[in-house]
Amino acid sequence: CVLLYPSLSFSFSLFLCVSLVIMAGTVLLAYYFEYTDTFPVHVQGFFCYDKSFSKPYPGPDETSKVPPVLVYSLVTAVPTITILAGELMAFFMKSEGTQEKTIVTADCCYFNPLLRRIIRFLGVYSFGLFTTTIFANAGQVVTGNQTPHFLSACRPNYTALGCQSNLQYITERRACTGNPLIVASARKSFPSKDAALSVYSAVYTVMYVTLVFRTKGTRLTKPTLSLTLLCLAMLVGVVRVAEYRNHWADVLAGYFTGGAIAVFLVTCVINNFQQTKPPPLPLRPQRPESVLGMPMVALPCVESPLEKLSGPQVRGGGG
Repeated sequence: CVLLYPSLSFSFSLFLCVSLVIMAGTVLLAYYFEYTDTFPVHVQGFFCYDKSFSKPYPGPDETSKVPPVLVYSLVTAVPTITILAGELMAFFMKSEGTQEKTIVTADCCYFNPLLRRIIRFLGVYSFGLFTTTIFANAGQVVTGNQTPHFLSACRPNYTALGCQSNLQYITERRACTGNPLIVASARKSFPSKDAALSVYSAVYTVMYVTLVFRTKGTRLTKPTLSLTLLCLAMLVGVVRVAEYRNHWADVLAGYFTGGAIAVFLVTCVINNFQQTKPPPLPLRPQRPESVLGMPMVALPCVESPLEKLSGPQVRGGGG
């Protein structure tokens, strides 16, 4: 890594390379979960004629009132625009707590404080976005919980399976006669990925707005914006349940996953969006009067005329 960035200091080069490797690994893992069959979905059995999984098939996700394209666009655009607007406003208005010194990493490399904060906040947000995707996809693959419309997508042949009552449990892997892609998608219900991403984006943005924005004109600006973002995130989960794409347990688990990751990154990784305070200056040695219990009062320093005299002049005056 140091050879790739010879103009940067060793510590900064190491930090940059480690961050890039972690980010690349996170993106790659999210890609394998989302677009490949590297991690096969766990196949769970089901009861014959189970009413919990017998809801009508709502169609592909693209036909939803809140399609994935819309969700992914909003969770990417809203925090990015909010952070860019907030940092620009804070920088030009000289907001307290957002002013940082220019970082010098080498003789030729300087980092503007505005650019440094934007890269830090958006970089951590992007990392959390892919992490949330990995957690949600991993939960879906490991559990293999069925969606409310699973039996409509599976289309099992109850006669061939010998279903005599609702208490008979089917464990055969070839019990479904429907489209294999639709059946595989119907086995990925817990937790709800759209709910997790929506809440992660909303909580991260709300915490940024609450901790960074300083509004003097009205006290309702930040609460209104924060509640609006949270309500929109909650609405995604409600739509998923209303369209029989997820159970309430799936949506609540998605809410918890996204919210927990956002809170952890804000509080533990970037320290509530605040600049780290410098260590306090060492205390000066106490004067004798402070030791005797007398209060010390800060007075202006006045140079005594005697201090201007040199040693020989003082001795000469005394003779």
